[in-house]
Amino acid sequence: MSRMLRNALMMLLLMTAVTGIAYPLAVTGLAQLLFPSQANGSLIVKDGRPIGSTLIGQSFTEPKYFWGRPSATAPQANNGVASGGSNQGPTNPALADAVKQRIDALRAADPGNKAPVPVDLVTASGSGLDPEISLAAAAYQVPRVARARGLSESQVQALVTLATSGRQFGMLGEPRVNVLQLNLALDGH
Repeated sequence: MSRMLRNALMMLLLMTAVTGIAYPLAVTGLAQLLFPSQANGSLIVKDGRPIGSTLIGQSFTEPKYFWGRPSATAPQANNGVASGGSNQGPTNPALADAVKQRIDALRAADPGNKAPVPVDLVTASGSGLDPEISLAAAAYQVPRVARARGLSESQVQALVTLATSGRQFGMLGEPRVNVLQLNLALDGH
């Protein structure tokens, strides 16, 4: 009996060392070696300070900036600790009210824009932290941003084109625009 207990204890210690120490260190080391930016959160650094991540949305509300998807996180928007969707289904009156308020805010920010509001500007993503918008959502905002910055729409559209990422592996998903990177390009223009 003591021999079985000793063997079990030794196996527990060995597996703890392998799965709890050696494996995590190996994976972390490989990630740092092969993918250093991604392993460190895909941070965007400006003037030596991190200002955001390409993986987590940020709230922009000024007319001179492109606005991202609404965030479903609480207690504040784009809270990485509270990642998750709103769990409001299409028949939930609270979702319909929130969408209407978001449409009204977009219309108030750009009263001359009569184009249909793209759905990703009024609904949150599954994580509530989506850093990207569709090409339609970017195109909808080009006139407002151009006016607010005193630029031509073609100048702003050129920056949108530069900030556009294609389909993953050429076939998965849709082309998309990272809002933070686009807004930083606008600030640098």
